[in-house]
Amino acid sequence: MHSTSVLILVGVLGLVLGALLAFLATRNRQNAVDRTQELELRLKEANTKLEDFQQQVNEHFDQTSQLVNNLTHSYREVHEYLANSAMRLSSQDIGRQMLEAGSGQLSENDDNLSVLPPRDWAPKEPGTTGTLSEEFGLDKEPASIGDTEQVVNR
Repeated sequence: MHSTSVLILVGVLGLVLGALLAFLATRNRQNAVDRTQELELRLKEANTKLEDFQQQVNEHFDQTSQLVNNLTHSYREVHEYLANSAMRLSSQDIGRQMLEAGSGQLSENDDNLSVLPPRDWAPKEPGTTGTLSEEFGLDKEPASIGDTEQVVNR
């Protein structure tokens, strides 16, 4: 009998231990499922925020393009108004020049238009080096220390 009671006791302890391990395993699994669901929820929220932001960016650029188009249209209207007023209030030549300028074409016989190409040199006084010369502003003077020459920027 003694061995039967030990056997029953070991069986009951094994059953309790198995139940405890099963409880802990399902609890950890439930925590993992809860964490997974929480991460999925956070991911959905982040995607929603990203889509909202993208929508706002698209709306911003749509509105910006509409405003630029309105500005361009207003500029054309102002230019046409000024050109028509110039034609009514001044000579025909000035009105034509304004109309041509509005289309991006300047008249080629305009004597008042004096556009010079950009210079890659600066005017210099006779007998001096130009500003793009390699020696401009540099004088060679003997150094007081040693036999080497030192270049001094003036």
